[in-house]
Amino acid sequence: MRPVHLDSEHYQRMLGNELRTLRKSRGWTRKQLNARLQSTISLQTLATYEHGTRQCSVVRFAEICLALGEKPHDVLARVDRRLFTTAADEIRVDLSKIAESTEPTLLPLRRWAADRLRETDPASGNEITLTTAAIERMAELCGTTSVELLSYLRELTGRRSGNGASSSNSPNAADNGTADGGATGSSYPLR
Repeated sequence: MRPVHLDSEHYQRMLGNELRTLRKSRGWTRKQLNARLQSTISLQTLATYEHGTRQCSVVRFAEICLALGEKPHDVLARVDRRLFTTAADEIRVDLSKIAESTEPTLLPLRRWAADRLRETDPASGNEITLTTAAIERMAELCGTTSVELLSYLRELTGRRSGNGASSSNSPNAADNGTADGGATGSSYPLR
């Protein structure tokens, strides 16, 4: 078995993002989460964990997860799935369907899709492939989880994930926030 390269900074950011998403999904402020912890930490420390700029001990991580009502291994599993993915975790979407959506959660994504449509050559079509990294960034912008965003996107497109395209599992590819344009090879940055 070939060893897997782990970008620890990227992993920390993804883990922190998951904790922040869980907290926000409950409608809690950091102060409210902090009040549910067994030990006392500063709000600044909690913020650095959520932004992935500070390492969190295993015990502190477990404490935060339990305060959020989550099992630590489930949170780690979600992060691992996001970091170590394959092309089957990509989804083809029609930008025009996203731009026309009336789902309130998708407002930032609708604006992004409308912008991409204005910049895209009509001859290249309206469909693009979104990578897991792009979906993660978009979910954060929409204030939802990637699982929920994928559900919305699948409902809009009427499709399952995956298109047979190759994907890169390099840490830099996951960090660049782009959506692969599929057949044209175009790349659409998220803004």
